[in-house]
Amino acid sequence: MPSSSTGSSNCRWRARSAEAGPLAPTPRRGRERHADLPRTVKERLIVTVTAESVSNALELDKVESHLHPEGSFDLADHAVPTGREEVWRFTPLKRLHGIHADAPLDGDGFTVDVVAADGVRAETVGADHELRGRSGLIPRDRVSARAWAAARNVFLVDVPAELETGATNVTFTGTGGESAVAGHVVVRVGAHAKATVVLTFVGSATLAENVEIILGDGAHLTLVTLQDWDDDAVHHATHHALVGRDADLKHVAVSFGGDVVRHDTSTEYAGPGGSVNMLGLYFADAGQHIEHRLFVDHTAPKTKSHVVYKGALQGDGAHTVWIGNVLIRKVAEGIETYEENRNLVLTDGARADSVPNLEIETGEIAGAGHASATGRFDDEQLFYLRSRGISEAEARRLVVHGFFTDLIRQIELPELEEKLAATVEAELAKNVLKGLI
Repeated sequence: MPSSSTGSSNCRWRARSAEAGPLAPTPRRGRERHADLPRTVKERLIVTVTAESVSNALELDKVESHLHPEGSFDLADHAVPTGREEVWRFTPLKRLHGIHADAPLDGDGFTVDVVAADGVRAETVGADHELRGRSGLIPRDRVSARAWAAARNVFLVDVPAELETGATNVTFTGTGGESAVAGHVVVRVGAHAKATVVLTFVGSATLAENVEIILGDGAHLTLVTLQDWDDDAVHHATHHALVGRDADLKHVAVSFGGDVVRHDTSTEYAGPGGSVNMLGLYFADAGQHIEHRLFVDHTAPKTKSHVVYKGALQGDGAHTVWIGNVLIRKVAEGIETYEENRNLVLTDGARADSVPNLEIETGEIAGAGHASATGRFDDEQLFYLRSRGISEAEARRLVVHGFFTDLIRQIELPELEEKLAATVEAELAKNVLKGLI
């Protein structure tokens, strides 16, 4: 069974001549853009930077990256994409309902249901809340910049320092309004606290969203974002995380529903010892476009990152995109990083694009690597199962479940594991009943 797939790998080392002289302090990328911000926003951005992270920021060279353009809050700095840009070349712009151009973002077609864990504050607050902007998020594309400017409020999940608590579940239900919606979510976990936050998106909507994640020193957070939209939904989300000293972030992205889902997720470190574990699971049906773009910016020494995303595709026109990038800066000595993407093509007519990248500015690292693979069913696995009396359809279902099971277990939320396994089964049933697999 032929499949259509593309993949490439980029690994770039940078060297600096010894004759160049000592490094001069340079501002963090995009920081000069803050000159045009209102004073209150600039003050919030300054407050977030500890003495240690100021020192780190001054040592960071400005890095030009075609995968991650310099950010700006000024919409005039973000031209309307044409699809020829590197960061937009895979995205079906005509299906974004104009949110990448000038379509209004003034809709309010959402309801929010919250089940908060003990001690956790989870509520809607004003767009001028002091925690907005504290992650250091700087919009890197036009949709993110438009959503920042248009958001009328913020949904805040705030976990106090030292608190260890259970899961907080927030469900956003789109009610199918005519206008697109600008959303903004802030998740803050105080120093040495431990929490789980699950953001679920269902219903029908066109959503342009920014999500900020802020971890204090020694904090532990599992953040799950579950896209289980109706078939006509469009969701463009930009996530940015600031990980404190010795903090631990597990970021889980699960995408099943929607017509077009595009998620850009980036992380940086406020101090040494931070760890980020990014897990992703997606399943694209006929005509569906699911795109995940990841950027881990190792801005501090002795930090860690581990990325594993797995996806399956079935049906004519099903398209998935995974772009991973890790930047290891000169100051990030002793770091460890690895990124991996696997795609399983179940039927003809589906396409998976997978591009891992490494940008390395220092050789003083503990380890760095990446891997990407796209293919159809393993004939040996199918033969093994069928030789033991299992039907072909059942054998294929077992292979797909096995493909996802290891990743699902890493989420370590039993109630979510059961839901995801059931959703995978439901997705498979769409084609099993039609005799396509």
